[in-house]
Amino acid sequence: MGILASLLAACAGERPQNLGVRDGTLAPCPSSPNCVSSRANDERHRIVPLCFSGDPDAAFTRLKHILPLRPDTKIVKETDRYLRVEFRTLLGFVDDGEFLLDTDGGCIHVRSASRLGYSDLGKNRARIEEIRSRFAGSERTK
Repeated sequence: MGILASLLAACAGERPQNLGVRDGTLAPCPSSPNCVSSRANDERHRIVPLCFSGDPDAAFTRLKHILPLRPDTKIVKETDRYLRVEFRTLLGFVDDGEFLLDTDGGCIHVRSASRLGYSDLGKNRARIEEIRSRFAGSERTK
C-alpha cells in the first residue's frame, strides 16, 4: 500500500504559487493547453465565465453549494468573492480551480489548470462546462 500511496502523492504535484487574486484578477494560463480561463486572451485557453442575473452574493452562494456535490472537488480556500478548489481525477492527478465573483460584470470568472503534464485532453474545459450546466440549472430551480 505504501507504493500506491507514494504514486498517488506524486500525481498530486505541488500547489502552484501563482494561485489567488492579484490586482483584481486570476493568474494567466501557462502556454500549455491544460488550462482554461475566462480572462484568457487566446481561444485555446478562453472559456466563458459563469454568468448570472440578480443578486451576486446569492449567485456565489449557489456556486459554493454546487461545488461540494461533485465527488472530485474539495474547497481549499474561501472568501466572500473568491473560491479555490482542488479537483482530483480518478488516477489521483490534482487540478486547481479558481472562481472570482465580478459583482459589476454579473459573472463569476473561472480558471482551471492541471498541476502536472502538458495536455489534459480537454478535462479542465469539460469540468468547467459541467459546473456551468449545474450552475445554470440551479438558477432556474431557485
